[in-house]
Amino acid sequence: MTQTKLPKRISTALVNALGSGVVPRLGVEHIAVGRDRELATLSHDLSNIEAGGASFRFVIGRYGAGKSFLLQLLRSQALEQGFVVADADITPERRLAGAGGASLATYRELLHHLSTKSRPDGGALQTILERWIAAIQTQVAQDSGKRPNDEGFDSEVEAKIREVTQDVADLVNGFEFANVIIAYWTGYRSDNEAQKEAALRWLRGEFATKTEAKSALGVRVIVDDETWYDYIKLLAKFVADIGYKGLIVLLDEAIHLTKITTTVTRQNNYDKLLAMFNDTMQGRVSYLGIIVGGTPQFLEDPRRGLYSDPAWQRRTSQNRLLSQSGLTDAIAPVVRLEPLSHGQLLELLQRLAEIHRSHYDYAKPVAPKDLQQILQTMTDRLGAEALLTPGELVRDVIGVLNVLHQNPNLSVSQLLQTTRNQPERNAAAPTEAEPNSSKPNSSKPMGTPMVTPEFAEFTL
Repeated sequence: MTQTKLPKRISTALVNALGSGVVPRLGVEHIAVGRDRELATLSHDLSNIEAGGASFRFVIGRYGAGKSFLLQLLRSQALEQGFVVADADITPERRLAGAGGASLATYRELLHHLSTKSRPDGGALQTILERWIAAIQTQVAQDSGKRPNDEGFDSEVEAKIREVTQDVADLVNGFEFANVIIAYWTGYRSDNEAQKEAALRWLRGEFATKTEAKSALGVRVIVDDETWYDYIKLLAKFVADIGYKGLIVLLDEAIHLTKITTTVTRQNNYDKLLAMFNDTMQGRVSYLGIIVGGTPQFLEDPRRGLYSDPAWQRRTSQNRLLSQSGLTDAIAPVVRLEPLSHGQLLELLQRLAEIHRSHYDYAKPVAPKDLQQILQTMTDRLGAEALLTPGELVRDVIGVLNVLHQNPNLSVSQLLQTTRNQPERNAAAPTEAEPNSSKPNSSKPMGTPMVTPEFAEFTL
């Protein structure tokens, strides 16, 4: 069990998020259990990206299996190691390709959540630029002996800034990107807040027309639905040039791409994803990692999933030589989340119980035998072996711990006995709406099936 008392801010985020069935953005490392192999694969990718490479991974698992949790765990690790991280969920309004601002919305969400170690909650774009400029000013002062108000100091700073921006100017749309960075420096030097804000708006993709951008910054292009991914590649190269280790992009809830009703639009999104995959795998980009979280349906559905595209099926299907062996390739592009073992689930419960006790500051911890009993009760349910996921387990256990905390005289055995008996009483008793529904001489027309409470919401 965890012995260190967590800060209230972290324990609050953990208890509230886990109890409501969502993944916390803080403290996930304190409940990380059983994903060492998958995390080792993703951690190795970070090393490759730091060295100038690129990476693309799918994290595939059922709802509640731990996809989003693993992405958040990687996010925390990447921030700690000095990467810039941007994350976004795919939604019906945010896609990878499409007109009307659908894919631009994804870019804006990524920039909104742009994070660094010092700004882990997002909105780090301005901090990144100003710390870089301040670092250059410090370097110029040390190298030249000049002070910021001395003649020629700003010129030397601008020369060094242009050295960095020149490195990205040769890439697609890099010239305009470099000019916007210079425009931000100019506004910074002259305390022109309007110019600085205009540069930030352009980088965040917030200009609606090219005319507006030209008037504000003198550039003739803007980030749009067609070019947003080009600017992600530029941003990755830029942050690496100014001292960060690279850019990590996390895209979760990719299942929403399968829900696009128009076949052509859905295929365009898969083609955009394929372009991103090919760029990273073929070494055409540097300092960029892309991780996409999705369900088996998103990957394997032959009609609407990635497997509907032969190009994707060839890249992501399981190795035919290993399919019958029971072994898995842990460093393949697709990271499949396997169910946690009984021992790993018990360890997870122990960590949850200790965090819960520390958060609410009650003296008596839940005994290991009680945690074992809770786990056994959940795994004994019909179909639990196939259907029970860590997400469902965690949410239910937090609920049990809440009830035990609010009822100090209630034992785990009593609580679980009440839970076991509840469905039986419901099944035996007729509902108030249909008091005679279980009697043979019911007033229902002949041939009408009888409905008992446990099947009341089941329809064909």
